[in-house]
Amino acid sequence: MTHNSENPLFQSPDNNNHQPPTEAQRALELETRLPMTGWQQEVSKGIEYGLEAAQSIRDRTIPTFSRGELPHYAGINTFLKAPYLEDVRQVGNYDVAIVGVPHDSGTTYRPGTRFGPQGIRRISALYTPYNFELGIDLREQITICDVGDIFTIPANNEKSFDQISKGVAHVFSSGAFPIILGGDHSIGFPTVRGVCRHLGDKKVGIIHFDRHVDTQETDLDERMHTCPWFHATNMKNAPAKNLVQLGIGGWQVPRNGVKVCRDRATNILTVTDIVEMGLDAAAEFAIQRATDGTDCVYISFDIDCIDAGFVPGTGWPEPGGLLPREALSLLGKIVQKVPVCGLEVVEVSPPYDISDITSLMATRVICDTMAHLVLSGQLPRKEKPAYIHPESQPELVAWT
Repeated sequence: MTHNSENPLFQSPDNNNHQPPTEAQRALELETRLPMTGWQQEVSKGIEYGLEAAQSIRDRTIPTFSRGELPHYAGINTFLKAPYLEDVRQVGNYDVAIVGVPHDSGTTYRPGTRFGPQGIRRISALYTPYNFELGIDLREQITICDVGDIFTIPANNEKSFDQISKGVAHVFSSGAFPIILGGDHSIGFPTVRGVCRHLGDKKVGIIHFDRHVDTQETDLDERMHTCPWFHATNMKNAPAKNLVQLGIGGWQVPRNGVKVCRDRATNILTVTDIVEMGLDAAAEFAIQRATDGTDCVYISFDIDCIDAGFVPGTGWPEPGGLLPREALSLLGKIVQKVPVCGLEVVEVSPPYDISDITSLMATRVICDTMAHLVLSGQLPRKEKPAYIHPESQPELVAWT
């Protein structure tokens, strides 16, 4: 396509119509500002490690053995084909660490979320690190590693929780930004507990995207995936008044969990609330309440907050949820305005998925979050955030 003034796509925003540039026009300009250094390094490493291609191959950037992003259908699937970090002691050398938590022993209906990390990693190979509209190339702007999975213990929630808290605490304290691939939502408690162990006297707000409140004390006599926020907000570092729950509603919200929300004065918006007040106002609601007296914000994104027609691969699908564009827009508005200390995406269940669309939605949530962290200047980190306490401390109980 020729760049000329007669093509409206390339007209200057100062044209005779005085129209502001379209999103596409801005995106075209933003791409020119992105470097290619990361891509060139990846190609060079691929040729070095994977051997130069056969003589018949004219494109000499292609190695013999697949290394890096291409082909999307080949290779070993870490998230976005990021480097696999076998020595987790080195995690602090990266801006972002992907952590799998293949745990579904907290499931109360249909299992399968233990395969969530596998499913998300597999379909993430479809993506490039570049987003057109946002003008972000993750490969060029941050460093990402995949540390693999935390060793969870099948059929034992409490031992698994201990493993998860220790693993998340290690990554969080290193200064790398933790992104957790669930797993059922019971992991929300041990992930936040891991963060709290390195907060000292600081506090964390929780922004929770979901159709369900997940605030029961127990379910089927155990701490299950319906219970994470009862126990997370038991800790002094995670006050209940800073728990914001977005998208709640439908026919799967237990009344005993609702009572806990009322007693502890958590903050809830239904899908109707969000639609009627508008995404900007909903984001401001979440930001004000999650940051009131806190030092950072943890985001827990349950994939079933999105309407079941778009995410069939989940344990508790519920019609009437957020549309994908609404969820992604709301997420972006929040991430760009709060100090985010971690992200988890939970309840992806590949055995119930169709064409990997639920896993793909989870991948989009993760990639968009990283992009908005870059746009807001939160990544890459120049130094560890002040809220990270270097020493691990036991959690402090706020409720009896």
